[in-house]
Amino acid sequence: MSGSIFSDNAPLRVPPGQEPTEHVPLTAIEPDGSGRGGIVLLHESREFTDALTSFMSLLAEEGWTVAAPNLFHRGGDDEVFGDNLFDDFDATFDWLVSRGVYADCVGVIGFDDAGTAAALVATTRPVGAAVSVAAPGIVEPLTGDATALVDALPSLKAPWLGLYGQADERIPADHVERLQEAVATASVATLVVTYGGQGHRPDEATGPEVEDGAEAIVDAQRRIFDWFDSHLR
Repeated sequence: MSGSIFSDNAPLRVPPGQEPTEHVPLTAIEPDGSGRGGIVLLHESREFTDALTSFMSLLAEEGWTVAAPNLFHRGGDDEVFGDNLFDDFDATFDWLVSRGVYADCVGVIGFDDAGTAAALVATTRPVGAAVSVAAPGIVEPLTGDATALVDALPSLKAPWLGLYGQADERIPADHVERLQEAVATASVATLVVTYGGQGHRPDEATGPEVEDGAEAIVDAQRRIFDWFDSHLR
């Protein structure tokens, strides 16, 4: 069993000798007993859904301390990429380390546009493993502060897993194929998995018309857990 989900604030990094004046609010959960490491969960939700909190609880039951920063704490409706994304990730990373998580046992996961953010974090930050689910922005950048994944991910610094549904109307299958070719040149372990018949999120139910949807959901979630288990050691 895992502990209860709680809220906290992580101070943004400042130059040595200065006191932090800004924080990123985060939602977190810790495992009962000794933990195995930490996961930074990036998400687009301005409010936590039952599905998101349930997923955090499942990760905690696997032994991970999970921290989900509020990427929109500065206000506005824009997607969070560029310096703000990395500042919020760094603060959350430091928060996990302050809770006793070893720095090389921190992973990152993101869904949808935040999946793109998780992948970009793994190109510049010393995370132990990264997972992106249904991450768009493969051929064209999502925003002016982002980079197209086919251009960024050959520079991955952490093992990266990407999960996609083949029937995703937002992400063409040929874009995913180009992504597979791009990540194959990275110097770390990479894996792109596509699920036939699945829509936007292979880890979620996408409607009763999807054949074998339940099997795909179980497989996608298991792959996420196995990826962190294999690479965060």
